[in-house]
Amino acid sequence: MIDHLVYGVPDLTQGVDRLERQTGVRARLGGRHPGRGTHNALLSLGPRQYLEVIALDADAAGAPGLLFPELRELRAAAFIAWAIAVAHIEQAGEAMLAARLPRIGPLEGLRARDDGSLLRWKTLRFASDLALVPFFIAWDEGTVHPSADSPSGCRLLSVQIRHTDPEGLRRLLGKHAGMVDIAAGPRSRLTARLATPNGEVELG
Repeated sequence: MIDHLVYGVPDLTQGVDRLERQTGVRARLGGRHPGRGTHNALLSLGPRQYLEVIALDADAAGAPGLLFPELRELRAAAFIAWAIAVAHIEQAGEAMLAARLPRIGPLEGLRARDDGSLLRWKTLRFASDLALVPFFIAWDEGTVHPSADSPSGCRLLSVQIRHTDPEGLRRLLGKHAGMVDIAAGPRSRLTARLATPNGEVELG
């Protein structure tokens, strides 16, 4: 199951404003990622699914562990990553044909919410030259999933990936390939179709 989509924007406030105009729902500021140099806002896409709007945090410039370096060059909103949920992070390596690729992790994740509480999770990534390879996420027991208390009203209908190597991506995803519509394209790009109070909206 898709856990969340990572929507990169050059400026968080402007990105949240634009998304509200498109969908009719305003994403709520989620907090900062300590040591990662980013901050985000969240929007629920239904049970156990959400949209993460993410941008560089000017107050944390030069953070050593920037997770999405492409944010430095981002000039327009675009999906930069997506995550697949697993109950236990050890399942991730078994679930994908990419298990033979070098693994990055498991890594401990932490985000401080504005109310002072902490969200904790573990992720596992695979080192691949292919674009838009998902990562796996397992939320720590006791952590409230972000979809549960993020602004609601939107629902994820479908995810489409146009890819320069669609067959390579399908092979890599294995049984997870059915989660998204994969087709050939001149450049690799992810788009998501949402049901919103403003009608169906496509983000990409």
